[in-house]
Amino acid sequence: MATNLEAFTDYLQKEKKYSSHTLCAYVKDVSDFQEFNRVNFGQEDVVRVEYVQIRSWLVFLVESGLSNLSVNRKVASLKAFYRFLLKIKEIDMSPLLKHRALKVSKKMQIPFSEKELELVLEDIGSGVGFESVRDKLLIELLYSTGVRRAELIYLRLDAVDFSGKTIKVLGKRNKERVIPVLGVVLDQMRLYIKEREGLQKIEDVEYFFLTKKGLKLNESFVYRLINSYFSKVSEKVKRSPHMLRHTFATHLLNNGADLNSVKELLGHSSLASTQVYTHNSLLELKKVYAGAHPRGDDDSKV
Repeated sequence: MATNLEAFTDYLQKEKKYSSHTLCAYVKDVSDFQEFNRVNFGQEDVVRVEYVQIRSWLVFLVESGLSNLSVNRKVASLKAFYRFLLKIKEIDMSPLLKHRALKVSKKMQIPFSEKELELVLEDIGSGVGFESVRDKLLIELLYSTGVRRAELIYLRLDAVDFSGKTIKVLGKRNKERVIPVLGVVLDQMRLYIKEREGLQKIEDVEYFFLTKKGLKLNESFVYRLINSYFSKVSEKVKRSPHMLRHTFATHLLNNGADLNSVKELLGHSSLASTQVYTHNSLLELKKVYAGAHPRGDDDSKV
């Protein structure tokens, strides 16, 4: 007979369709709590625990140096586990029912500027060769479509529609979405495909982006590539693929795109997820307002 944790794992994988990364994180968090409970309270089964035991675990995590954000993420895993136990009627009430998340200071995410994007693309230039063409396209596609790193990595060759000027990506929880692609990016994609066909050996033939050895890209490869190029032109702390997605959304909003359209392009399930990008847009709006209004002065300019 499967344990509650095994059943929970199966539920996340088959019903919720979580990615392997998310799945592993959830299961590890619940397993860590089980181990803490066993060592400190002599209790093997965490199905019926008191909130005081969970609270003790949270204090332990904070005192271990874990940030409030990380602790909240672990609590989210535990909440999901107890919601599952409620669903299968193993418990009547979640021990986390009255728990309040730890306060987290919101850090301003500063997007790349248009100038920084231009400098990076100029740095790559119109260089020939598979890697130069691929790197330029990879940056262009992340910036012009706002796709997630995983969506880019798993983009399939047959998901590119040149006649329709779109790509089809598989997002979170296996949700497909179709994204329009700019003509200049499509031209770069055609150039890349020609270079791709010249590779001596292709093992992962179904995937669009490959290494020079013909293998599918991985997450660390894409991160290192983006960080490497943008570290030459930007002093921003975060120089990750996600910052290009952040930049895509911010630049669209700054140039008049409505929030719902950006939400659909990003593949967000709720508008609340997209609204985090409106802060930068508001700052830009304040600059325009202060500079354009007849009564604007230097002191009012942001």
